[in-house]
Amino acid sequence: MMKSQMRKKSRKLAPIAALTLLLSISLYLSFIGDSSHHKLPQTLPSHHDPPQFDQCDLFSGEWVPNPDAPCYTNETCYAIQEHQNCLKFGRPDTGYLKWRWKPDACDLPLFQPDRFLQLMRGKSLAFVGDSVSRNHMQSLICLLSKVALPKEFSESGKQIWHRYREHDFNISIFWTPFLVKTGILDPSLNRPFDIYLDEFDDTWSDQIANFDYVILSAGHWFFRPSYLYLNRRLHGCVYCPEPDSNITHLAPSFAFRRAFRTALRAINEAAGYGGVTFVRTFAPSHFEGGAWDQGGNCLRTEPFRRNETALEERFMEIYAIQLEELGIARRAERRNGGRYVLFDTTKPMLLRPDGHPSKYGHLPGAKLVMPNDCVHWCLPGPIDAWSDFLQELLRREMGHK
Repeated sequence: MMKSQMRKKSRKLAPIAALTLLLSISLYLSFIGDSSHHKLPQTLPSHHDPPQFDQCDLFSGEWVPNPDAPCYTNETCYAIQEHQNCLKFGRPDTGYLKWRWKPDACDLPLFQPDRFLQLMRGKSLAFVGDSVSRNHMQSLICLLSKVALPKEFSESGKQIWHRYREHDFNISIFWTPFLVKTGILDPSLNRPFDIYLDEFDDTWSDQIANFDYVILSAGHWFFRPSYLYLNRRLHGCVYCPEPDSNITHLAPSFAFRRAFRTALRAINEAAGYGGVTFVRTFAPSHFEGGAWDQGGNCLRTEPFRRNETALEERFMEIYAIQLEELGIARRAERRNGGRYVLFDTTKPMLLRPDGHPSKYGHLPGAKLVMPNDCVHWCLPGPIDAWSDFLQELLRREMGHK
């Protein structure tokens, strides 16, 4: 995470980043005809797939009550990590569990584990990203646990692998918070990370040809102090500790755009990969009353309505970059005939300030770097809806072929 004293610098965007933001805002306004650049677009850019006769925009809608949720608990699922186990650590309210996502123009079927496993028989799925990606994978495993448990598990370096043998289906996650080649990823060292923005992270890029579906995502780690390299030479830094002008100070959006573009290029150039890549967009945090290291917390107990909140400018930048780079990747020549599909969690999750662990991811009094977690999601919790989205996106993809 960024240091408090560095946050003031982050608000002064580099000229290139500022121009990018203005272009992104103009792009949005042309889509929605809204005079406020802080409002999320409610229609999708033209480079997204056009709806078919039975398809609507899944990602424009609101949260509606679901009294039957949740379909698992922290006692019925083994895959919940401690820092997302809100029920175990005494969260007093349970209303955050009782919602489902309702698109404006259609219904989104709730996740059905039997149906999902039928769709995925003989297939493989990889999550590529950071700890929020792991959060998503664990949610999926919990939802599947009603009917099936993985029979095999292995962990090797940055990869964790689960196999459902009776369904001929496997799930992997590749932990790569910057998506590209990096130096040592140990926050306890208290120094900036080294990010090689134009080099593949071959721990995942060399293996994705083994998968039918990939969910690619990233975002939060780019708001940490980092040294940025291009062509193996130091190009600049994000929230750098150097106060002088010996090194170029750059915005997180600069690093994110370059890294995200490189990750998409790695997929385009992966020999033998002809699968479907779901580009999952940024899921914002919800710190209120201060930053993560200045007492900020997330204590709300209900979702927002869509007109009650808006993305922070820095998060809007990340979201805009993902949409723009997805469009570029789609227009690029694909060597192996694979497809890109938008998986837009930004709009739904912006409305869920109630779904984070806050202080209910650890014992009272525990000394942690981030005492109130407003980044990850409780399990069970709002992130379970991501599997509703995934199931429907898979159904559409299989009908597309």
